[in-house]
Amino acid sequence: MRSMKELFHRPVEGYQYRYEMHCHNNWCSACAHNAPQEIAQAYYSAGYAGMVITDHFLLGSSAVDRRLPWKEKMEAYWAAYQAAKDWAAKQARDFVVLFGLEHHYGAGKEVLTYGIGLDFLLAHPDLHLLPLEEYRRVVNQAGGLVVMAHPHRHADYIDDTVQPRPECLDGAEVFNAGNTEEENLQALELAREHHLLMTSGGDVHTIHDASIGQAGMAFPTPIRTGEELCDALRAGDCRLILHGELA
Repeated sequence: MRSMKELFHRPVEGYQYRYEMHCHNNWCSACAHNAPQEIAQAYYSAGYAGMVITDHFLLGSSAVDRRLPWKEKMEAYWAAYQAAKDWAAKQARDFVVLFGLEHHYGAGKEVLTYGIGLDFLLAHPDLHLLPLEEYRRVVNQAGGLVVMAHPHRHADYIDDTVQPRPECLDGAEVFNAGNTEEENLQALELAREHHLLMTSGGDVHTIHDASIGQAGMAFPTPIRTGEELCDALRAGDCRLILHGELA
């Protein structure tokens, strides 16, 4: 079986700004072990230019109290992002923190959501209850992207009989550092067959995770906002990080 990297033949010089696209912290993800500031420190120390915090949304492994009013729940997600962002600012670090979500839409299937913010969340009460096609529509309408996380992961919590829905996706995470090579190759096949954007993510839940530095996306210029991130992904002006190397 050919490796993931062998399937890409494109120049990688000049793509020096690395960003983690999939990571969690224990303020909002019940399965995570470290505070947002600690996760930011770990990626900064690994030489990354930034990261997207993608905590589990309300139907997934969320640490946010679901009994709270909608506004307070959304502010809790935003507070974790803001804490990491404030850490970078107070340390005078040239490190960018962006906001995202990992939304569980059923049967253990999840989508990463980029390019949205607090105003969007407050304007869409019960966003997590929308059917996937409607979820994507409102995210796209706001300029954001919906990318399936680990599309072909095999795990006890995932129903393998439920297939990905490419018609409701903008992209697919073709490399997840926690997946097997076979699972990632299946994700790559999905993306190529359906002409989806491709991303790579570490799916990191702890600062001790060996996946830090092994995944993410690389860009030729710094990415400062969610809008810039989505524009660069749509334009394809980026490279995958696979096992720490660009492809």
